Amino acid sequence: MSTSPESGDSQTTVLVLEDEEGLADLYTVWLSDEYSVRTAYTAAEARDKFDQDVDIALIDRRLPDESGDAVLDWISRNYPKCRQAMVTAVNPDIDIVEMPLDDYLVKPIQKDELLKRVRRLDNQRNYEGAVRDLYALTRKRVHLESELSESERSSSEEFAWLETRIEELEQTAAEVNGKFDDRDFLEIARRLGDDTGGDSYGE
Repeated sequence: MSTSPESGDSQTTVLVLEDEEGLADLYTVWLSDEYSVRTAYTAAEARDKFDQDVDIALIDRRLPDESGDAVLDWISRNYPKCRQAMVTAVNPDIDIVEMPLDDYLVKPIQKDELLKRVRRLDNQRNYEGAVRDLYALTRKRVHLESELSESERSSSEEFAWLETRIEELEQTAAEVNGKFDDRDFLEIARRLGDDTGGDSYGE
């Protein structure tokens, strides 16, 4: 379930799709201390277990019933807010440029590295959600400031809540911001640009 600022302390949900059952179960154990994990051994099973609550998907590229590439495309079309990473023994080639994925992990991968990558995706997702919410609420404040007098705003519980929420989101964005490097910001900008048809979130 989403851990965007609007959802409080809800636990992030990760779906692991890996046809080697022992490896899938191992990833699940590694991730379960920090995340709610759904495990699937086939593409069909992953589709059955997918819904809007899945925040991050770890997808094997070689599957018995369908290619991981096709699963990535399906997730991208139906659940565009889900972060996706390929976890595979197949070394990356130029074809990954067109894939709708946020990270590419080559097996074998150790526990610390897997957790590091998933945390990074989660941080990107939370920051992205905070930016969207902050932008929307800031625009509401601008409109209200132009329509309401200062006394009307100061006596409004709703406007007071709006101001408080904007401050909270600004703090959340600043805290997560400190964990990022240039690649994180480029990925967030790409996703925000995709959602707005290429327009920026500024004026």
